[in-house]
Amino acid sequence: MTAIVLDQVSKTYSGQMVLAPTSLSVAKGRFVALVGGSGAGKTTLLKLVNGLSTPSSGRVLLDGADIAGRPGPELRRGIGYVFQEIGLFPHMTVGQNIGVTPELLGWPADEIAARTDELLDLVALPREIAGRAPSRLSGGQRQRVGVARALAARPSILLMDEPFGALDPVTRAALADDVRALHARLGLTTVMVTHDVGEALLLADEVVVMAAGKVLAQAPPRALLAGHPDPVVAELIAAPRRQAERLAELARG
Repeated sequence: MTAIVLDQVSKTYSGQMVLAPTSLSVAKGRFVALVGGSGAGKTTLLKLVNGLSTPSSGRVLLDGADIAGRPGPELRRGIGYVFQEIGLFPHMTVGQNIGVTPELLGWPADEIAARTDELLDLVALPREIAGRAPSRLSGGQRQRVGVARALAARPSILLMDEPFGALDPVTRAALADDVRALHARLGLTTVMVTHDVGEALLLADEVVVMAAGKVLAQAPPRALLAGHPDPVVAELIAAPRRQAERLAELARG
């Protein structure tokens, strides 16, 4: 079953095409990573999926339904969204940040409190931080709160735009592993934008390679590592392979 479909979707800003007509589908329950250099169109594609941007042409379908007729706020309340800047509200406590979407949806206060505790457990944070200001947390903790907030209203789709980019390597790896485990545990369909090709290959079921507003490849990591005819794709995938080979040489002494 297909969760997300882009049907010949394009996007033009001020006469400049930033996403060429693109057709792409993401099966329900899959973890898909979008990779490519700056200006490849990755974030634009993500924003088209959750209605933050409107296609210049084509259609976006979620669970078979065109999103064009749905109000943006209603659409986005059913889609979890995590981004690099985290964007926690500084005037709210951690608990209030997590509960903001359920509150907008009219959930009872006791249900929001219970969901907040449940989510703090899910993202491996102590429940007592619910009353703290975000400024009192580390970067890794704030990003975990961002993941919890994105999951608060029990979405079936999770979109992530460079979610680990500002974190140190150890924190980044731990959070990435936890997000992948949450994806499986909650049965999510996840689409993640990342500049880190190695991270994409390790985490994703499928990797979508983009350049200059075009999708050049969509395949499982193993298939991409086996080789690809497009030289841009091949070079991008070769970089983490070379790093792994070099590390293996160093380990052998």
